[in-house]
Amino acid sequence: MKKEDVCALIKEIAIIPAIRVSSGADAHFAAEAVTRGGIPIVEITMTVPGAVDLISHLAKHSPDTVVGAGTVLDTATAGRCLDAGASFITAPEFYTEVLQFAAKQNVAVLPGALTPTEIAAAWRAGADFVKVFPCAQVGGCSYIKALHTALPQIPLIAAGGVNQQTAAQFIVSGATAIGIGTELIPTEAIARRQPERIRELAHRFAGFVKVARERVEEIKRSAVIQPYEGDEKCEV
Repeated sequence: MKKEDVCALIKEIAIIPAIRVSSGADAHFAAEAVTRGGIPIVEITMTVPGAVDLISHLAKHSPDTVVGAGTVLDTATAGRCLDAGASFITAPEFYTEVLQFAAKQNVAVLPGALTPTEIAAAWRAGADFVKVFPCAQVGGCSYIKALHTALPQIPLIAAGGVNQQTAAQFIVSGATAIGIGTELIPTEAIARRQPERIRELAHRFAGFVKVARERVEEIKRSAVIQPYEGDEKCEV
């Protein structure tokens, strides 16, 4: 899938499931459960044993799924992930070399950043999206709203602390997408091999996004800009 198509899908689905588990088998199980739940995007973090091999397997055998590599902290790892078939690269931090490497390979890149300065720097360096992490710990939805108001041109991904209570509000507040870990893929559901539980959560989060987008459209329709008609003058 081309970079443009990957970015378009991320914007459309607006959910990036982050799979961070203790074994390759668990990660494979989680990826299948999520995609069967209607979310054709998965992020396999480099903390998963055999992560690159799993990316390769999913890229070859699940062509309808966009498989990304997460927690990519150096160009050597980025290269292995891209060779394995990763469709996007992301990390919890902004490392210029990784961003530039992915951009040269024409692969979507989603660096992490936290402050307005970091976010703007990542965007200027060529990021396709900027992942705000950890989001909940610094204000959550109100922080995303403030960032979006100041930097509306930058597509933000809210990550870190996104749950069922906050998912919709993050989108309403201005996030282009949300990154979700155990709230979507519970550790217990993996341990007990409960794919139906993960599928239900996938449907639920997709519903939150749908409702949030409807709310955003309502807000846009109700926003009426009143022209300034006063004749007051500033006092010198």
